Amino acid sequence: MRIGVLSYPMLFQRDGGLQVQVRETIAALNALPQSLSVQLVDVRSEPLASYDLIHVFSAINGNHRLVETAQEAGVPVVLSPLVSPGWDRTAGLRARLAERCAGRLTGWQVQTSYAQMRRALELADLLIALGPAEQAAIAGGFGIGAERIRIIPNGIAPRFFEADPRPFRQQTGIDGAFVLMVGAISPYKNQLGLAQAMKELGVPLVLIGRAARSDELYLQALQRLPWVRLLGGLLHESPLLAGAYAAASVLALPSRGEVFPLTVLEAMAAGTPVVMTRESALAIDGAGIAVQTVRWDDQEGLARALRAVLAAPPERQQVRQLVARYSWPKVAGEMADCYAALLRGELRRAVSGR
Repeated sequence: MRIGVLSYPMLFQRDGGLQVQVRETIAALNALPQSLSVQLVDVRSEPLASYDLIHVFSAINGNHRLVETAQEAGVPVVLSPLVSPGWDRTAGLRARLAERCAGRLTGWQVQTSYAQMRRALELADLLIALGPAEQAAIAGGFGIGAERIRIIPNGIAPRFFEADPRPFRQQTGIDGAFVLMVGAISPYKNQLGLAQAMKELGVPLVLIGRAARSDELYLQALQRLPWVRLLGGLLHESPLLAGAYAAASVLALPSRGEVFPLTVLEAMAAGTPVVMTRESALAIDGAGIAVQTVRWDDQEGLARALRAVLAAPPERQQVRQLVARYSWPKVAGEMADCYAALLRGELRRAVSGR
């Protein structure tokens, strides 16, 4: 079975959760005992029709054209849309009204991003949501039947379960308790709000990630705060990243929105509790002992949650156990089963009626 993976052209010009998801998914699928050949498609030289199936990651940034092209070539399409949990029936209704207004004002020469996302969701043969919240957002915000959606979460690499904090502490000189945040430094991720909430906590904030040139002033504002330690970016494969998770007292992720954040899963695999945004599709059974959620703009609530975790952290092995089932081989096996069923015609008849 030859599987082609596609997303928007500039995806790998930076590193983040989606880039990690794509790379790890490809590696895990190719490691399965099944006869699979999974690779990124070189659209300059390879026709999509040379693949048995196309898997598109993300429904934004013009990726509806990828789905359209694959369907025109007669190739089944699986789409991992990464739809924000903020999409519900009300948001979908407003977006459709805005779409009609924009269309009428421009003679239907302008499409909204909502229209493009809906096009991709409607055309794909099968949708893979990362969790029930994303499934509900796809169904509620875009009117897609839940029977067309399969839930397969992201996986976690074994190195995070085995992470050793000592090399990180030795190389950085960071001792004692600290709050960690991993991700692109930007107003959307809200590192500055987190830093301000931590002003009276008495522990440092360690940030791993890079800022885009457009966010340079935002980065400078963080650099002026004496309790903030910026380490720059680390490769996802770096043992220092896994060590940072294991050394941290708590991971914070107070961003404006997340779908299924890998950084949370990786921190928990290292035994570290989490305080994160409420605007997320992440749902882990029994996570109340290790995960607290707050509104992204609630600095007082964020400070209270961090203070509570720092004062009474859960036992690390308990935290690890909460995400023990999120292994990449298991995730890849479920995905390969979906591919095979789609190619046999089972899901195409049952899901899309084609």
